Amino acid sequence: MTHSEDAATAYAWTALGGRSDLLEGVSYVGAGAVLPSRLPVRELARASVGAASLAAAELLALRNGAPVPAVRVDEGAVATAFISERHLTVGGETPTSFAPLSRFWPTADGWIRTHANYPHHRTRLLHALGLTDTGNDEDLVETVAKELASRTAVEIQETVYAADGLAVAVASEPAPAGLPLTESARIGEGGPRPLGPASLPAEGVRVLDLTRTISGPVATRTLALLGADVLRVDAPWLREDPDAHADTGPGKRSTLLDLAAPADARAFEELLAEADVVVTGYRPGSLDRLGLGPDALLARRPGLIVAQLSAWGWSGPWAGRRGFDSLVQAGTGIATIEAADDGRPGVLPAQALDHATGYLLAAAVLRALGDRRTEGGGRHLRFSLAGTASWLLHGIDAVPAEGHGYDPARWLTETPSSFGLLSHALPPVHYDGAPGNWTQAPTPWGSDLPRWA
Repeated sequence: MTHSEDAATAYAWTALGGRSDLLEGVSYVGAGAVLPSRLPVRELARASVGAASLAAAELLALRNGAPVPAVRVDEGAVATAFISERHLTVGGETPTSFAPLSRFWPTADGWIRTHANYPHHRTRLLHALGLTDTGNDEDLVETVAKELASRTAVEIQETVYAADGLAVAVASEPAPAGLPLTESARIGEGGPRPLGPASLPAEGVRVLDLTRTISGPVATRTLALLGADVLRVDAPWLREDPDAHADTGPGKRSTLLDLAAPADARAFEELLAEADVVVTGYRPGSLDRLGLGPDALLARRPGLIVAQLSAWGWSGPWAGRRGFDSLVQAGTGIATIEAADDGRPGVLPAQALDHATGYLLAAAVLRALGDRRTEGGGRHLRFSLAGTASWLLHGIDAVPAEGHGYDPARWLTETPSSFGLLSHALPPVHYDGAPGNWTQAPTPWGSDLPRWA
């Protein structure tokens, strides 16, 4: 069943600065009650992918002086892609999404959510709690549970944060509305390179990807699907989980640079000198000491598009804190809304804040490329998981599910890679003539040279 109106997509598209008349070219194919939840996650997912698809179609038309291709959003493809990390198998093996110490824990006065997937976060959590690391997480669960049950949730949160760990008290009610879905500013004049006729919207666009985990890499893998040359840059000591990299790395290359080392800093400057877009996914201000804040980047590369992503937004007491989707769900009250009948906090049916923000960020970059082509100037774009959470909590109305018979197998494929045979979700972004899959499998983390293709 198809329909051609969707209020959430219209809102996202307008927030991104898109022309409202282009929404007439978007149609939707229902897949039934996919991504089931109390909150309108299905609508959030459909709208974010719809906005990215329309932005891609708009830019392709602009580059070729042609009509905007029709866009179709299939909820089956969207629902499958929104849990792409769960559909992934590597050589027939299914990855583990969360480590044993990443979970909800009862406290003396409520609940706390911890995140300890990365080794350094796990170490900081145990250190903050004064616990000895036995090396066996399954054995540590009981010990951690006992320690947390004796303290209040906010006390734990602040103690772990002071140790640079990750723990967030579960909010008992939704955070108030107010955070913007997106922020955008035009900076300066000119542009790095013109964008001429092309077969793909982002063909010839060079993107430096300074992001990790899900949301930023989802944005940049979408840009790679649409033709961009995307080079992910990581610090050598911040290892990425191989499975996460396999999930979000299609179409991209990956290199390692210590930006505090003179030789690697020079290599980055050479890359920046030919870049069109820089996407960052670190805490506000954390890259400034390396000269990678938006103002510094735009000063060195006028006309650049700088897209920033954070967990908690860009102002207020939490702006400088680390965060992940699961923690933002806890801190904004989503976990309480989705609670089980026994009162235990719940989760959304996907890392929906991550995925939705990723597609919205990709849409904003595509729109910025088109605006820069016609108007000149650089762009500074900002998104946050908390801003997307605020939209989900306060800005989207649930609509009746349409369609039936959803089978995720239709939206899965297999791709040979250096990791082994990957079974993975197909990209959900679609317009007439859009690519159905990435042109290359992910390369191993840090295995590529720091140069453009």
